[in-house]
Amino acid sequence: MVRATGSLRSDVAVEGGVIVAIEPDLGGLVAGAREVVDATGLLVLPGVVDVHTHTRVASDLEPDRFFRDSVAAAFGGTTTFLAFNNPGTGSSPAAARSLIVGLREWRAATDADSAVDIALSLVMTAAAADPIAELPGAIAAGVPTFKAFMVSELAVDDRTILGALAATARVGAMLEVHCEDATILEALTARHLTAGEVEPRFHATSRPPYVEAAATERAIALARAARAPLYVVHLSCAEALDRVRAARAQGLPVFAETCPHYLTMTDERYETTAEEAARFVISPPLRGAGQPAALWRGLAEGDLALVATDHVPDRIAVEKQSWRESFDRISPGSPGIETLLALVHTEGVARGAIALERMVDLLSTTPARLFGLRAKGAIEIGRDADLVLFDPAARRTIRAEDLHHASDYTPYEGREAIGSVRSTIVRGAFVVRDGAFVGRRGHGRFVERELERVPWLELGREPGLGPTT
Repeated sequence: MVRATGSLRSDVAVEGGVIVAIEPDLGGLVAGAREVVDATGLLVLPGVVDVHTHTRVASDLEPDRFFRDSVAAAFGGTTTFLAFNNPGTGSSPAAARSLIVGLREWRAATDADSAVDIALSLVMTAAAADPIAELPGAIAAGVPTFKAFMVSELAVDDRTILGALAATARVGAMLEVHCEDATILEALTARHLTAGEVEPRFHATSRPPYVEAAATERAIALARAARAPLYVVHLSCAEALDRVRAARAQGLPVFAETCPHYLTMTDERYETTAEEAARFVISPPLRGAGQPAALWRGLAEGDLALVATDHVPDRIAVEKQSWRESFDRISPGSPGIETLLALVHTEGVARGAIALERMVDLLSTTPARLFGLRAKGAIEIGRDADLVLFDPAARRTIRAEDLHHASDYTPYEGREAIGSVRSTIVRGAFVVRDGAFVGRRGHGRFVERELERVPWLELGREPGLGPTT
């Protein structure tokens, strides 16, 4: 049994979907148990909590797409995932104008449609009438995390981000920010397009690391001015990591995630045919040699808080087909909801970059803690019995044809994975058992969340400003 604080041989007893006992030997309970599961030779892990997905809700044309991604999550050992409701995931124009409308829409579309537990982070867009006024209502409904973009058609300006940060700090919420500098990005993109450089490989050079680093530094400054916690999504490079590390060294409550694609791939993926390169168009883009190693160090040393997928169930013949036009028209995302645990174990634990316990912290315990999932993220008495039976010695080759997500490809095609999910249990019920889906649509529940209050300065005060409250 693996916890963030250590591993031990133990039995785990579950009743009513909750962990009720953890002891070296619970043999005395066997006679009265409804079922005994033999996990000999396997690791028992807490279910993975993926806090960053762009799963698309069901539509008339694709009624199974959300359910399929939830099944894929279960096959990958993820027992709870958070989604964003940004345009493109199935939300309406009305949802862009109102957080509460977006919440109601998403709940209506996803209730009874998931195989694993789910939660939501609401996206603030420039179209929103008064998102700050709606924060208390969203929090009362169990949604205390929100996202703002600095770039794209969803972008909001710095004044809005500053106001949102201050408001979330007041009401016990947290703002997640997509950090890229719009002014520089747009200028570099225009330079490429004017020169006729339209192939997917120019996606990476239109938004180099300094574009991300500059915006990350600015977001940290805004959070500092607002005396608010800040969560940086999908950090991809050492330059941005340096800004986060410096802020944390000063005691600022700045948290950042990275993603499996930044840990396992580089911008070499763009040096191929345009159609193939389009599969790796992600924002921020894949980075150069040496960047994955820097991110692994950040995870090992605690400067990066966790790993999440940024799963986007794009398809080659649909969302990615616009590579024929220009790189800035391609949907920037790739699927990953099913491969998170396998990749972090392969490249992190098996290759010696992080310890097994640190992997559990990064994928389960810290995500649950930061995002207010108090019953999730650890094998402890009183928590939900979200458990993964994992074979650390199993080897397999990742193939799109073997995956279950709503996409038609995987960016990890042909990659060897060390370690494999044998079974996934959500609140005491098997969803995947011995490699087969045995769950049901609707077993997953919407999880209402409440965040712990994060001190603005973890070290207590900022020089010159006096003590904080």
